[in-house]
Amino acid sequence: MKFGVIGAGQMGSGIAQVAAQTGYEVLVVDASSGALDKAKVGIQKSLEKLHAKGVITESVESVAKRLRYAGDLAEFKTFAPDLVVEAVTENFELKKSLFTKLDEVCPAKTVLASNTSSISITKIAACTGRPEKVVGMHFMNPVPLMKLVELIRGIATSEETYQLVKDASEKMQKTTIVARDLPGFVVNRILMPMINEAVYALMEGLASVEDIDAGMKLGTNQPMGPLTLADFIGLDTCLYIMQVLHEGLGDTKYRPCPLLKTYVDAGWLGRKSGRGFYKYDK
Repeated sequence: MKFGVIGAGQMGSGIAQVAAQTGYEVLVVDASSGALDKAKVGIQKSLEKLHAKGVITESVESVAKRLRYAGDLAEFKTFAPDLVVEAVTENFELKKSLFTKLDEVCPAKTVLASNTSSISITKIAACTGRPEKVVGMHFMNPVPLMKLVELIRGIATSEETYQLVKDASEKMQKTTIVARDLPGFVVNRILMPMINEAVYALMEGLASVEDIDAGMKLGTNQPMGPLTLADFIGLDTCLYIMQVLHEGLGDTKYRPCPLLKTYVDAGWLGRKSGRGFYKYDK
């Protein structure tokens, strides 16, 4: 199978790496040459770590040879992928533009998947002339380590399309769950309100950042506290997903915390900006 990935950020590079580890020929496309260079270095380091630990037995060089990089979606014309996964910012207008272009440059056989964590697959599919071949394929971060993939069928997604992405996910040694095409799907429908409530707790002075995280980590046996996790995900992404939940479901319990909005307005986006609920060394 030929596997395409759009977006060379943390999610896109992780998806590309796992696809290459599985044996797929992979083309990663990103308009930013800097992002592509960073992805190459990051994937190389990740493969070396996994190889050293015995997680992968194939040589790092042979896995890396299955990865190609390009700066233009038009490269998909000659690459002719069986499956393309979009992994860009959670912004519908951006995804609309990408899927419209993908519909033009990809062969009729190509299944178009989105790694969106909250946006309607049906709405994305309507931007193409092949809605039956559009599906949600939501990987968890970090992709090489996390085992789950949420599969989301739009109103027109065919059984053949669903089966192809399910089989591909399982070949990548992922466990799949199926979610209805409703805001947030399964994981973020539950996770983001918890993070949002932790921000409310901080805003109301219930406890410090450190104590909120320690309480949830030690009291509920989570690997990291909700505010640490928010910084890892990106506060802008958390805010966007809460806005999608609030608008899409119309329930005040999904109202984004004002403090979360303030941090995003300040540019305090978490690890990627060097500051969020914690400070980081860039």
